[in-house]
Amino acid sequence: MKRILVCEDEDAIRDFVVINLKRQGYEVWDVNCGEDALRTFVEEKGDFDIVLLDVMMPGIDGFTVCKKLREKSSTLGIIMLTAKAQEMDKVNGLMLGADDYLTKPFSPSELTARVDAIYRRVCMSFIKDEKSSILKSGPFILDIKSRTVTKNGLLIDLTQVEYQIIEYFMNNKNTALDRSSILTHIWGENYYGDDKIVDVNIRRIRMKIEDEPSSPKYILTIWGYGYKWDEK
Repeated sequence: MKRILVCEDEDAIRDFVVINLKRQGYEVWDVNCGEDALRTFVEEKGDFDIVLLDVMMPGIDGFTVCKKLREKSSTLGIIMLTAKAQEMDKVNGLMLGADDYLTKPFSPSELTARVDAIYRRVCMSFIKDEKSSILKSGPFILDIKSRTVTKNGLLIDLTQVEYQIIEYFMNNKNTALDRSSILTHIWGENYYGDDKIVDVNIRRIRMKIEDEPSSPKYILTIWGYGYKWDEK
């Protein structure tokens, strides 16, 4: 069963989300505050595929909940719910480990499309290939079977989005990839958002893999175009 936790303090929005997700076959838990989201996650032993988190809530805000949930699971899908004017909230949420964001107001089709895309990605993290396939680049080793990346033998703590981006880069070494191709490959052709999500995820990955994130050696910026994985 597809299990999802919805945390939204506005009753009308929460009811709208719950009804539409149930229509799509999701088993939904809904709460109205961050404290209850964390409590429910623990009580259910983390057995959720996706969490939808409102940013602005009384008590513990969505950013704090996102950070705590990401510390508990790298495979959990996290989608932040933000208001139209909260541009920095989108960036902050992604930097804290969210996979995507939905800007209010959103339609039922946009909601289900974004949730379904994250659910497919979560499912991929549990698929184990019979054959172990390894990608190597400089100090990095990417193991497709275990969906892990190491640098100089040390495991890098990645979300599934970050892992997929690195895999895409390592399959296209020394090739300039434009933002739209990265967006389509990782988030799908029907993604409703903009390519800013690519830039934020690249920034987050650099903080994890680069010796000096402000002067990257591995993921290079191609100004006005996109990025390139530089094979050392």
